Amino acid sequence: MIDQQVPLRGGAARLPVRPRTGRYLVLAAVFICAACGLVYELELVALASYLIGDSVTQASVVLSVMVFAMGIGSLLAKRLRSRAAVGFGLIEAVLALVGGSSALVLYASFAWIGESRYALVGFSLAIGILIGAEIPLLMTLIQRVDRQDAGGAVADLFAADYVGALVGGLAFPFLLLPMLGQLSGTLFTGTVNAAAGGALVLWVFRRDLTSRSRWLLIAANVLVIAVLATAAVLADDFERAARRAVYGDQVRVALQTGIQEVVLTGSDRSSLDLYLDGRLRVSSRDEYRYHEALVHPAMNGPHARVLILGGGDGLAAREVLRYPDVRSVTVVELDPAVTRLARTDRALSGLNAHAYRDPRMTAVTGDAFSWLRTARDRYDVVVADLPDPGISASTKLYSAEFYGLVDRALAPDGRLVVHGGPAVGRPRTYWTVEASMRAAGLHTRPYRISGRYAGFAVGPDRAAGRTDEVRGWGFVLAGPAAAPALGLDGGAPRLRSLTGPALRDAGQRAEAARLRGQAPSTLVHPRYWEER
Repeated sequence: MIDQQVPLRGGAARLPVRPRTGRYLVLAAVFICAACGLVYELELVALASYLIGDSVTQASVVLSVMVFAMGIGSLLAKRLRSRAAVGFGLIEAVLALVGGSSALVLYASFAWIGESRYALVGFSLAIGILIGAEIPLLMTLIQRVDRQDAGGAVADLFAADYVGALVGGLAFPFLLLPMLGQLSGTLFTGTVNAAAGGALVLWVFRRDLTSRSRWLLIAANVLVIAVLATAAVLADDFERAARRAVYGDQVRVALQTGIQEVVLTGSDRSSLDLYLDGRLRVSSRDEYRYHEALVHPAMNGPHARVLILGGGDGLAAREVLRYPDVRSVTVVELDPAVTRLARTDRALSGLNAHAYRDPRMTAVTGDAFSWLRTARDRYDVVVADLPDPGISASTKLYSAEFYGLVDRALAPDGRLVVHGGPAVGRPRTYWTVEASMRAAGLHTRPYRISGRYAGFAVGPDRAAGRTDEVRGWGFVLAGPAAAPALGLDGGAPRLRSLTGPALRDAGQRAEAARLRGQAPSTLVHPRYWEER
């Protein structure tokens, strides 16, 4: 039994409360510390996915390193069991400081250094070790306040730990993120962690502490709470400075929606850049080349009814609405903040030619996959203007199942066009998109346009000295009955960057570089993570 193995100084703890009350107070501390620990864990996963991308890989790294580190922490805690009270108090103070400041340091390393992977692993290791050291020390403490069999003590501790983890896991997305954001939310969690650990030791176990230990714990907790509180007060200034380091000095709009971070830079429509979760999505300097290449080849044929999946910025709709014989355009955008900016922001609405004022336009807020499952209308043209297929959250929108839903929404002679990422820079990803479309029964026509690829994460690219003058865009045009011809409609408006012969050359270039044998990506076997 644990209470027989641990040398207890002075026998049972001399408590200022009854043993049963002391036991409940220890379990309450377990509950709070477990909730805080899971918040740190989820914050690392969320911030790593945002800063680095590929949420599957980042979650795997964080969770595996933390679980490994927890085992190390449990072993190291054996040396502290004879001084369990002061050891637990100091560990909670350090955990509160490390966990509470982790989001701040990760974001700073991304903004000013351009690389946050090493910081991510370091924080996962440190937080895991500290969390792993908690349970052995808490086991010792609960045995001291209310001696019971080891099985009962373990059951109580783990019950409080698991329930606390549940509360922390739910509080992170539903309370902390919406109300405080990642930086302030994590700093607040650290403050709660320090207060709970310090209060338990300095009150319940104060008679077990020497005068020196008591003052050490008081000083440590006051210092940690003061540091976290100061950081919380300065969080807005820090965020603005970090945002300038990442995006430059011309940040006009910065929104953290319930879905993503939306940043607009530039003073007018000629210098506008739109970033979503740190990735450049629109650059006014040459966005017309992308949107002309995306939209106009698909408009070669009947195009009275057009569906745009994504494209809440209104730029694809701008190109569609240049055709006078278009009767209706439906835009399905997941984030209503993007469509709101496209309507109201002076520079962005000017860039999209005030597309949302056109009576033919209808904007729908919703997930494209879910929306297509219930769609009953048929469309002549479907334009998939979606985030990069290499972003884990977008993989279902590039799956064979998704293209099957699009096929069902197409008219018999309709066309679908998809942006599949940089055909040269990530050829396996691009040809996996094409293979997934064919797996859904669509007949494809790939083409490749040179230009600046918008879709990278700005921090790491800057740090590595890479520019964004990259390798162009890869598109796939498809139809349900036959592969559409690559060309421009006879009634197409005058384009700045695209001609019929250039488009046919783009198709030939793509076919010449075809990667054969690529397997399609499906919901149960997503493949886009295989190329990074």
